[in-house]
Amino acid sequence: MLENTGERMSKINSCDVSDKFWSKVEPLIPALEVRNTEKSYTRKAGGGRKPLSPRKIFSGIIYVLRTGCQWKALNKEIFGSASSIHKYFRIWLKAGFFEALWAAGLAEYDELEGIAWAWQSINGSIVKAPLALEAVGPNPTDRGKKWNKETFTCRRKWNPVINSRNRSSQA
Repeated sequence: MLENTGERMSKINSCDVSDKFWSKVEPLIPALEVRNTEKSYTRKAGGGRKPLSPRKIFSGIIYVLRTGCQWKALNKEIFGSASSIHKYFRIWLKAGFFEALWAAGLAEYDELEGIAWAWQSINGSIVKAPLALEAVGPNPTDRGKKWNKETFTCRRKWNPVINSRNRSSQA
């Protein structure tokens, strides 16, 4: 148990990105598309929504990934437009930002702790445990019932008198 030292422990929110973590993430963020200077735009200069800061976008993406909430459930006051955050998520995903972030995190962990690459394995099967029935017994809803689940009591067994029917021949 943690001892109460009188100091208040700071609560970590699901959207907080520490300065230390942000300093490692910021160089990996892909550059945004620059407006074409040769093209004329009909909108007034300064009109429209101001672009979100990359840190705010990243914290919104981290919030969705940590909590599992829907994109539209993002708090607009904290993160800004949910559709804008999702748009940046798709752009960054296409640009390979998350793979680069994963690789950088893996390389840092390898430096700190070391990864035993020779002992790594992948299990891609999703099947029922073969010994589960022996370990836990029958299904609780079926315990104590006297009938066999394989037999059908409400149907009669189908046993044809002849092996096959030949309807084209005249009888």
